[in-house]
Amino acid sequence: MFSASQSSRAQFLDKARQAREERRELKERERAAVQLQALVRRFLCRCRLQREIRREVEDFFGTNECGSSKRSALSVFRIARKLLFVFNPKEDKERFEKLCRCILNSMDVESEPKVWYVSLALSKDLTLLWIKQIKDILWFCCEFLKQLKPDILQDSRLVNLHLTMLVTFTDTSTWKILRGKGETLRPAMNHICANIMGHLNQKGFYSVLQILLTNGLARSRPSLSKGSLTAIFSLALRPVVAAQFSDNLLRSFLIHVMSVPAIMTHLATLTPERLAVMESHDLFRKFILFLSWESQCRDVCVCLEGSHTLCLLGNLVFLGSLNDQVLEEETAHFVGVLIHMLSYCQKYVSQKKSNLTHWHPVLGWFSQTVDYGLNESMPLLTKQLQHLWGVHMIRILFNDVLSKKLLENQEIAQLPAQPISPQNSLPMKNLFKRAFQKSASVRNILKPVGGKRVDSAEVQKVCSICVLYQTTLTTLTQIRLQILTGLTYLDDLLPKLWAFICELGPQGGLKLFLECLNNDTEESKRLLAMLMLFCDCSRHLITILDDIEVYEEQISFKLEELVTISSFLNSFVFKMIWDGIVENARGETLELFHSVHGWLMVLYERDCRRRFAPEDHWLRKDLKPSVLFQELDKDKKRAQLLLQYIPHVIPHKNRVLLFRNMVTKEKEKLGLVETSSASPHVTHITIRRSRMLEDGYEQLRQLSQNAMKGVIRVKFVNDLGVDEAGIDQDGVFKEFLEEIIKKVFDPALNLFKTTSGDERLYPSPTSYIHENYLQLFEFVGKMLGKAVYEGIVVDVPFASFFLSQLLGHHHSVFYSSVDELPSLDSEFYKNLTSIKRYDGDISDLGLTLSYDEDVMGQLVCHELVPGGKTIPVTNENKISYIHLMAHFRMHTQIKSQTAALIGGFRSIIKPEWIRMFSAPELQRLISGDNAEIDLEDLKKHTVYYGGFHGSHRVIIWLWDILANDFSPEERAMFLKFVTSCSRPPLLGFAYLKPPFSIRCVEVSDDQDTGDTLGSVLRGFFTIRKKEPGGRLPTSSTCFNLLKLPNYSKKSILREKLRYAISMNTGFELS
Repeated sequence: MFSASQSSRAQFLDKARQAREERRELKERERAAVQLQALVRRFLCRCRLQREIRREVEDFFGTNECGSSKRSALSVFRIARKLLFVFNPKEDKERFEKLCRCILNSMDVESEPKVWYVSLALSKDLTLLWIKQIKDILWFCCEFLKQLKPDILQDSRLVNLHLTMLVTFTDTSTWKILRGKGETLRPAMNHICANIMGHLNQKGFYSVLQILLTNGLARSRPSLSKGSLTAIFSLALRPVVAAQFSDNLLRSFLIHVMSVPAIMTHLATLTPERLAVMESHDLFRKFILFLSWESQCRDVCVCLEGSHTLCLLGNLVFLGSLNDQVLEEETAHFVGVLIHMLSYCQKYVSQKKSNLTHWHPVLGWFSQTVDYGLNESMPLLTKQLQHLWGVHMIRILFNDVLSKKLLENQEIAQLPAQPISPQNSLPMKNLFKRAFQKSASVRNILKPVGGKRVDSAEVQKVCSICVLYQTTLTTLTQIRLQILTGLTYLDDLLPKLWAFICELGPQGGLKLFLECLNNDTEESKRLLAMLMLFCDCSRHLITILDDIEVYEEQISFKLEELVTISSFLNSFVFKMIWDGIVENARGETLELFHSVHGWLMVLYERDCRRRFAPEDHWLRKDLKPSVLFQELDKDKKRAQLLLQYIPHVIPHKNRVLLFRNMVTKEKEKLGLVETSSASPHVTHITIRRSRMLEDGYEQLRQLSQNAMKGVIRVKFVNDLGVDEAGIDQDGVFKEFLEEIIKKVFDPALNLFKTTSGDERLYPSPTSYIHENYLQLFEFVGKMLGKAVYEGIVVDVPFASFFLSQLLGHHHSVFYSSVDELPSLDSEFYKNLTSIKRYDGDISDLGLTLSYDEDVMGQLVCHELVPGGKTIPVTNENKISYIHLMAHFRMHTQIKSQTAALIGGFRSIIKPEWIRMFSAPELQRLISGDNAEIDLEDLKKHTVYYGGFHGSHRVIIWLWDILANDFSPEERAMFLKFVTSCSRPPLLGFAYLKPPFSIRCVEVSDDQDTGDTLGSVLRGFFTIRKKEPGGRLPTSSTCFNLLKLPNYSKKSILREKLRYAISMNTGFELS
């Protein structure tokens, strides 16, 4: 019973709870329904009200359209309040435009105060409401300006409308209410304008102007009209001027207005009056002084990031070019600001492409998203930046350096004075026109003298300017050449900068800069930046000047100064390497090394082509070759770096020894050297003399790389099919190699051609007529490489430009095809350089970017660039034409032939082995020493057999005949007769293996059984079996052996020897 009552109670409670829940839900639904109905009613009411208000606004502006300007200001105010109450930018755009026009029209009415919209500001009851209303209207104008596109005609009209509203109500100058008696109200009205302007600034007024300016100006042709641009810039200046150029507003102006791409250029073009206003407020100075505080400059740069910081930089540079006085007075601050901004941009500049970089047309690979909308304005930005390295600004910034007088020699001072022509007073079209404007004065040769304190204000100022330009070069990577060309435009800047460098420190020159390398101070870095800038600019200048400008006219530098400079650079680079600085160099130190080394190598290669330095100028007397070789054997890094970067400091003879040592080591490594335990593999080939080239090509081209480097034995077969006498101990192979090289390099075969003038060899452009011509060139390369590998000198004079390609110099960034062109065709070079110096309009000559060539009777037109035959050569592109033409003649025409030959050559000779030689030195390595045969050296290293000795009558006659009776050509023929090579070994006859020997013979070669006791005694005592007058001297080139009969008369010896060396029948001559 108890449990039943409990159950009924629980049921009762559940029912009560359910009932409560139902009642509560019902109340919620009723409340929600009421709320929903209220919302709908409110919405419908609001829509109805909005419709009524909009209808009322439309009726207000629609009725009496013609006399709308006569409406009272109060009615306009009231209708504006209603419109603003329901304002929606999308729906009410046209109504808002009508309101703005109505307000502006009211301001134009004459002598009717009640109509002037601004008159409401004088009403006590409405002043605050009116101020709020005009603030709202003007901000809506700003909102519309952000969305409008000035390049669309309809939008450009609306831009003018909203700008006029802003211009009218942020300044009292156009308010008619303040004329006459109303002038007393001006202070109060100005206060109201300042209030309005402050409100707009808080809301983001400058951001609006930035968007509008960028939309209208960041393009190749500006879409903003003169009026619009004037209005925008006036609006931008008003808050700054009103706030008396406070830091806060200067910052906003710099970030939002001065960072618009090329805005100063557009102002100068469209509305130069605005620039005059800026100048009247001395804004450029104020900008520079504001940014000269590092924290403020960093803040601006961080806000702008990379691309827009560069735009601000361009505008500041352009302003600087227009304000000479400020620039002169604030040089230090100006330079400091630019350095800071460029350094900030440099953080984003990347050395290579990656997933994190984007391409920037001025900065290169950029580790930040690039606003590609700015790309169209980049040409204008570049033009602005060009002012920084233009003549005008360089003259101002480098005034301390350029004002120095380069004193004349005392001897020259005695000559009558000549007027100095102002050769740089007027900018010329290009660098090369000044080539013939020689300076009228002759100066002392500039050498390091020292005496100027490096901590003086003058030195610090020049160092800062050099840091600026060096930072510019490393940041603006894509216009680096433009910058260098600008810096080298003034002929006297670089020599005067060198004179300035010469005066630094106690002794001047080397010691100071070497000390700077070891000091990690800011002062040291600035001094090294000066040296780096000097090297980069000088290298660029010498690279673009031709030989006439360097050697005859001596533009910028005298040859004696180049000698002094190269000596300084040579010592500096040597010390950097030898003292271990380069081994651990990073960042700026490594850049400095490459800069100084690049300038040094340009001078060295120029000297190799045409000497200006004295003999042994490039050698380091304090470097002992033996010490270097020991360090190389121990793999010391500094020795390897020295060999890599400045091998010319080592005497040529020692480098040849080093080369031979490298070859020997490789031979040992490959097992190509005879040892007690093993013999090298020998390759045997049989050659018909009448088909030497064909047989050699067929049998050798199939050999592996190692087999070509190994021992090759040659057996000659004569025209009768009989083996020739003689055992090859490399002698016959040497003869074969020399003969085959003689055949392939014969111009008659048309694999190679000779240059006009000195008749030096280079691949023939028409060699493609041969079947498998590229394989032939590869074979020639291998044979040439084999000759160098074995130390066999061959008489093949190559053109200098071809040797440069063999060394790989043409891949260098400093390589100039024009400089090498005289080695191909000096007449063609003169004609090309005459185009460079042509003062008239070059297009009158009717040239195009193409080259017409007579190829086997047919005229073939080669285009230097795609479509070149339709592109005329003009004054603007003539320098490009010269370089393209030189490149075509020396590279493009023979590209495949050269590549094949170099490929074959490098399969035998490693490229790093010959990098230590210059082009003339490589020629000597290939062809032997071009000096005359040193008979004393040959005599000193001669071995005698068969009874001959140094004091023997026949031997005395022989040396006398060679010295006094034979011409140099006959002496060369004699050397070829006995050794198969017409030139002496590069290192002298001590390195001739086997040594040259002379043997006394009594019988012919086929009866000769060698020396016997009797034959030796007879030879020694000059006892003859019979007169040998009918026999000729013979030779065994494999042993470098001369077989000489014991002649009775000197005249017979002379006659027989001359006849023998003029014949070419190898071992069979008897």
